[in-house]
Parts: sequence; structure tokens; C-alpha cells
Amino acid sequence: MKITLKDGSVKEYSEAKSVYDIAADISSGLARVACAGEVNGEIVDLRTVIDSDCELNIVTASDPEGLKVIRHTASHVLAQAVKRLFPDAKIAIGPAIEDGFYYDFEAEPFSRETLDKLEAEMKKIIKEGHELKRYTLPREEAIKFMQEKNEPFKVELIEDLPEGEEISFYDQGEFVDLCAGPHLMTTKGIKAFKLTSSSMAYWRGDSDKARLQRIYGTAFNKKEEMNAYLEKLEDAKRRDHNKLGREMELFTTVDVIGQGLPLFPPKGTKMIMKLQRWIEDLEDKECILNTSYLYMTSHLSIPGFFCCMGMNKRLLTFRCSYWSARGFHQIFQKAIHINFEKDCKFDCEKKPGIFLPDSIF
Repeated sequence: MKITLKDGSVKEYSEAKSVYDIAADISSGLARVACAGEVNGEIVDLRTVIDSDCELNIVTASDPEGLKVIRHTASHVLAQAVKRLFPDAKIAIGPAIEDGFYYDFEAEPFSRETLDKLEAEMKKIIKEGHELKRYTLPREEAIKFMQEKNEPFKVELIEDLPEGEEISFYDQGEFVDLCAGPHLMTTKGIKAFKLTSSSMAYWRGDSDKARLQRIYGTAFNKKEEMNAYLEKLEDAKRRDHNKLGREMELFTTVDVIGQGLPLFPPKGTKMIMKLQRWIEDLEDKECILNTSYLYMTSHLSIPGFFCCMGMNKRLLTFRCSYWSARGFHQIFQKAIHINFEKDCKFDCEKKPGIFLPDSIF
């Protein structure tokens, strides 16, 4: 078979070989940094066996897909650490995501102190250098395997797979996880990682299902890259308007009213009043210059500011999705004799407003 590499060179083999074996044949250095393979444009596991002509690219940590594989393997190491420290915890899912990874568990909430202990255990697992071994099982055997491990979430995932779907597992030391991959060859391939936070999450995003604890983390190929990312996160926290606004006494919230309705102390109230006056001055100026018409909703309703600006470009602005969903725009159209669907042009998803026809004035 002929294997065409990224640089256009061709490797010929008389027998089937795995992606990892081909990487090792190219150079031992490439094999050490390999994270996955790209066969005819499709990302595959390093353990994937190639038995026919194809185009092959060895994916490393310098590639986005390679970094994704590192983070995916890091999530498995996290799950292994949780099972070591909390044997009764049930494992759910643990994908790689943008800038990191997460894993969901049915367990008690994880404190920052607990996350630090899990990090220490993860470092042990990485140092142990467990080889990740991929294997498959028939559907019924896979279900029985996870039932015996008392992992109900994994059983549900297997049962929901289509008939005939390949069901694969990755074994790393004493820990085995249901997973399609791809993964690194060993846990030693994780060079830098950090558990960043934890929060509550619903199983499969459904509030009627089990409440889980989600641990977020990130992983990079180099510590310098990770440190730069973590510093970026800290800088974002320092600039967080929610934090700064409270510190500057511009607004606050209380549980009895709800986090979605901020209260404005004197400083915040003064700022809002100044902004409101500035906006009103601009509106008055626009009306005088453009002979415009102004409409406004009740202050008791959810903010819905109506403004028709200019004789040629009359724009009625409000929260289309809110008003349409509750039928308010039908009431308003009767009051001013407009057929919104026929006479007006608007897109509630793309444009927060409605262009009114000249005929209504």
C-alpha cells in the first residue's frame, strides 16, 4: 500500500500498519509527539490500522486537533483520579471543549481544596505512565460490563447508541472508560494541566434528570502556554463588570429579589440618571432635525422602547422575540392600524426592530 504524507512524499508498505507505527517509521521524534492521525481528511486514533492507499498527516500538539486529543486524555485522567479518591462517584461524560475539558460526576460538590487534591492525584497517574489500550465489545457485553461496574450513566449511553454502532473502551491502569477516542498513547503525554473550577450540571442538560458535579480543566503541551492562558483568565476576572460594579457600589443584588434584577445604590442611580438625560437630549435633537415620531411603552413592562426615526427611515425598535411571543405586537398593530406581517419588514433574530411603511403617517 502507498501512504502519501503531508509533504507529498510517499511511503510504501507490504502489510497493514497503525498510524503510530507509520509515525515511528518516519522518525522516532515524530512518534513521541504524535497525538492522532488524519487519514484522507478524517481525524483518527493513533491505534487505527491502515490497510489501503491513503493520504496521511501525523497530528501533533501544535495542531488544534492534537491539542484537543491531549485535553480529551486529560479528562480521562481526571475521571481516574476521582474514582481513586471517591470510589462511589459515578462517571458521566468528559469531552474536550474549547480551551480545555470537563467531566461530569454524580458526587458531592467539589471544593477548591478537593480540586487541588485531584490535581495531585492526576500528576501521580501521569507519572505512572499508563498505556491507553483501546478495545471494543458487543452491545450486550458492553452493557453488562458497565452494569457490573455500577455506572448507570454509561449504561444509558450504550443503550442509546444505534444498533450496529461500534462500542469502544479505553483502558488505562485500573480505570476503563466508554469512549470513541481518539487518545494519546500513554498518560505521560500530558505535559501541563490545571483544574480551573467546578459547578453543578444536569445530566444531558435536562433539569428533570440527575444533578451532577462538573469539573472544568485545561491542558496544554507546554507549561508556558498554560501559564499564559491562566493569566488571561485572571485578567478577565479582574476586569469582570459584575465584580467591578459591585466594588464601585454601582449596583448590587439580593436573593429575596433575585440575581436577575440589580438594585442601584446612590452612585449607580446617579450614573443611570446622567445616561438617561444624555439619551433623552439626543432623542429630542433627532426629533427636531428629522421630524420624527416617538412612541414608548409603559415603564411597568419589560423595556420596549419605540422610536420612529426620520421621514424616510422610520424604525420601530423593541424586543421582537419578547413581544411577538406574548402577542403584544398584535395589540400594538391594532392601535396604530399596522399589519406587521404584511406592511413591515423585520427579523426578530437578526434585527431588533421594525421598519414602518410611510402609509401609516
